[in-house]
Amino acid sequence: MFLNRLGAVARMLAVLAVAAASAARADSCPKASDDIATDRPDVTNSSIVVPVGSLQNENGVNLTSRDGGRTIDGSNSRWRLGIAPCLEVLVDLPSYSGRLKSSAVSGFSDVTPAVKWQISPVPGKIDLSITAGVALPTGATDIAGRGAQPYIQLPWSWELHDGWGVSGMFTEFVRPAERTGRHISETTFVIERKLTERVSVFTEYVGDYPDGARPTQLINSGGMYHVTPTQQLDVHVAFGLNRNSPNYIIGVGYSFRVDGLFR
Repeated sequence: MFLNRLGAVARMLAVLAVAAASAARADSCPKASDDIATDRPDVTNSSIVVPVGSLQNENGVNLTSRDGGRTIDGSNSRWRLGIAPCLEVLVDLPSYSGRLKSSAVSGFSDVTPAVKWQISPVPGKIDLSITAGVALPTGATDIAGRGAQPYIQLPWSWELHDGWGVSGMFTEFVRPAERTGRHISETTFVIERKLTERVSVFTEYVGDYPDGARPTQLINSGGMYHVTPTQQLDVHVAFGLNRNSPNYIIGVGYSFRVDGLFR
């Protein structure tokens, strides 16, 4: 049963990759001359992909407080590679969550490969991408859950005026091996402001809605600083909005991009 599910997800990713490669428009897709655009520190991912031949590494460390326990997790590494116009492959590497206080659990998360296609690269209007991936059962059950966990994601963004912008993301997670909460819908919404050419700030709502369980809701705020056009430092602070959510999350991160790998 597991192999059948995994095979179905693999076929879905392959079909998506072929369709994206044939449909992408190279003249309007991201280029190496563009500034780095990351999937962090907000939960909402970037609506654009990395340029063809570019490898982007995004990393971070979080301190989380929940129900009297504290954990620190890292390095939250995501590798993203542009393999065709408007198309990238990405992988979330296992992160270690370590117990700092009382009832928290420790262990590694799953490794999660995915493919991302930028559907509408239209500057000045709404940009939209679709991501399909699957968390493979390589991590600790108490941290990552049981079995393979496929997901589909739709990040979008809309640049407004005077440095303002809004964005959001819809995600559907499927966890067939779990006894409860086998389906989780996640929605996010972000208001962002570009203060200077290098500095941006944001405030974000994050809501996770599992079937048969109470939702998790967060307000997440932070900022990004572009050290260079291909390097970013970031910081964020999140607070839970209900009893089912973490008390707080504090995180810092560093990301960089290497261009011209396919020359």
